Amino acid sequence: MAAFLARRIAQGLAVVVLVVTIVFFLIHAAPGDPFSASVDNPGISEAVRATWRHSYGLDRPLGEQYLRYVASIARGDLGFSFSLQRPVSDALATALPNTLLLMSVSLVAAFVIGISVAVTQIRRRGKTTDRVLGGVSIFLFSVPDFWLAMLLLVALAYWIPLFPIGGSVDPVMHDTMSMAGQAIDRLRHLILPSVTLSLLYFPIIARHQRAALLESITSDYITTARAKGVSEGALVTRHALRNALLPVVTILGVAFPALLTGAVFIEKVFSWPGMGLLIVNSISSRDYPLLTACVLLGSTFVVIGSIIADVSYRWLDPRLRDER
Repeated sequence: MAAFLARRIAQGLAVVVLVVTIVFFLIHAAPGDPFSASVDNPGISEAVRATWRHSYGLDRPLGEQYLRYVASIARGDLGFSFSLQRPVSDALATALPNTLLLMSVSLVAAFVIGISVAVTQIRRRGKTTDRVLGGVSIFLFSVPDFWLAMLLLVALAYWIPLFPIGGSVDPVMHDTMSMAGQAIDRLRHLILPSVTLSLLYFPIIARHQRAALLESITSDYITTARAKGVSEGALVTRHALRNALLPVVTILGVAFPALLTGAVFIEKVFSWPGMGLLIVNSISSRDYPLLTACVLLGSTFVVIGSIIADVSYRWLDPRLRDER
């Protein structure tokens, strides 16, 4: 296991370096630079813009910029954000907790709902409940994320004003509230984006889990347990479900990076101040250091998620433990 883990970490580091390198050269190769928007401002002379480019090293050859960036990353310096006028590490430290809160709540809810729906479908397979839940899952799976987010926002924040329009807290009253009031305020702002993400994620989990349960329910050990008089509910929840969790592990490995990068469109629609909103703003403002740092952290989480999935597979399936 140690050799396998070391090999996977080495492969993951290579993937992260390759991804960051490709993104670095692509965003620098695009026309313009972070100060292109100032070209239309007659009050800013070309000399001033040239001074800005020189101060940030954007007038140097691209290869030299890349080497300087790699050296700064090696020192633990993620650079300075052009658009936010603050260190990139500070911007990430502000956005990351919000994304971790939103995505962890959403993913836990999605996995609980998805597995519960799959178990219900298997227990009622071939009946109306199974068909209805399957139809709902397919519908939600097909819905664009930004459309569902806007629909819930209009329905539950405008037409029926049950929840705040956006943000993570009330920008005016939050600091004056008691501790309990602040917690309730944050919860009210969290409900709409987390419900949206849960509705988008759970159909994927339910479909994969149902397929795995259908395969497990026809196994010989299930037939033997049924012959011994075990109830259908116990067959599904106590026997088949335990051996049908490998697809969920795969989905968890894929979904793990979402804990960091967030759902870009969801955070944009609900103005949730997390990593997704940070990525959108860094793209629109051509903020090279901020965008590259977001890609660096995102690719790192992708690698971590794949390693966790591989290790979980080996732990759940003894047949894979001896493979190298």
